[in-house]
Amino acid sequence: MPRFSAPRFAVLTGLGALALAASLGTAAAQPLTVVELFTSQGCSSCPPANANLIKVKDQPGVLALSFNVTYWDYLGWKDTFGKQEFTQRQVSYEPSLGHDGPFTPQVVVNGHADVVGAAQGEIEHLIKATGKTGGPSLTLEGGKVAIGAGAAPGGKADVWLVRYAKGVVQVPVARGENTGRTLPHANVVHALEKLGNWSGDATAYALPAAAGGLSTAVLVQSPGGGPILAAATN
Repeated sequence: MPRFSAPRFAVLTGLGALALAASLGTAAAQPLTVVELFTSQGCSSCPPANANLIKVKDQPGVLALSFNVTYWDYLGWKDTFGKQEFTQRQVSYEPSLGHDGPFTPQVVVNGHADVVGAAQGEIEHLIKATGKTGGPSLTLEGGKVAIGAGAAPGGKADVWLVRYAKGVVQVPVARGENTGRTLPHANVVHALEKLGNWSGDATAYALPAAAGGLSTAVLVQSPGGGPILAAATN
């Protein structure tokens, strides 16, 4: 998984977190299906998957995210959204999904099922087959993320903060396999950071305001590229 410096977020546990979770209970998020597309502007096979993610991004109960990876940059075009931590996130998924290494395009749903995603209807079918996350309650409100009590498989889960640009952006590509094309990207992730851990007790973290108009999502996920237990977005 990506390496991060020690988190600079205040954490509340025990009674304080329980009180916060109770106070935010009326705004608790509904379970989501998390759809992650690993894509690259330097990959000629990726545009159909990008287009298919656009088709599902506004479906009720779906959190669609585009993670741009870096390993195609050597072909002559440096992905304008690519970051090494996004590549590492994809790499961490591959052993449990039965793959020897990362590839694009790849769509991972709820952290435990995947498909190429380029063919018509592939992503929609996987969403229906996989369902929604069923872990602890998760709420983003009032500058806090509150995680309810529940069972943490293996005793611990990671809490990830995702900052993304909601909507579709068009990117002109000047070099590489997609030279001369303008590629649409949906819900592009700009930052990924580990907030901390969840061990099954009610827990809360301070949530700084997002800069630059970015939207926020939080994922509670089994370590090492495991299943996503809960997700919420603002």
